[in-house]
Parts: sequence; C-alpha cells; structure tokens
Amino acid sequence: MKRARMMNRRLMLEAPQRTPDGAGGFVETWVTLGSLWGAVELRGAGRDLDQASRLQLKVHVRTAPHGALSRPGPEMRFLDGDRVYWIETVHEAFPHDGTLTCFAYEEVGR
Repeated sequence: MKRARMMNRRLMLEAPQRTPDGAGGFVETWVTLGSLWGAVELRGAGRDLDQASRLQLKVHVRTAPHGALSRPGPEMRFLDGDRVYWIETVHEAFPHDGTLTCFAYEEVGR
C-alpha cells in the first residue's frame, strides 16, 4: 500500500511569457498561474559546468486535466518562498492516484 505524501508546501506555479521588444527580439517575463500544495523531495545533487550546485528534486502536486492552466509542465517553474524549482519533466506514474510528479532542479551557489 502506498503511503500518502504530506503536501505541506504552498508553491506558486509560473510560466514564461514572451513579448516582442520592438527590435526583432523578445523580453521574457514570468506569469503566475496560481498556487498548488506540494511535497518536495531531494533525488540527487551535482555540479554543472559553471560550478554551481544543482539539487535535483521531485515535486509532487495534485493533478489537473491536460490543458488546464493549473497543470505544471516543462519550462515552467515553482516558487517556494525565495527558492526557485525549474521543472524539466512531468510524470503521471499512477493516473488514478490524483498526483503528478514534477522532476525539477534548484540551482544554489550562484
């Protein structure tokens, strides 16, 4: 029997929004899509080429229908206070248990 996770962190879900800058490029800003309760667990750590530490995380949240603004996706991010969790992939391991697992990372030491 699976143990229920304690979703005790309030996470803000944000998505990138690009707007033209008038010179052929764009400016990227972040738009808040809402808040979700989640559980965050460490799955590994390492260093990238810039010598910043990268914490690899699993973020578990309640599921939302495909296409819903409240459903996390790759290239989005979670804010946890002043911490930022960059979402790489989203996995629905058990479609009927009502949760999504977001594989994410946090850069520290920059």
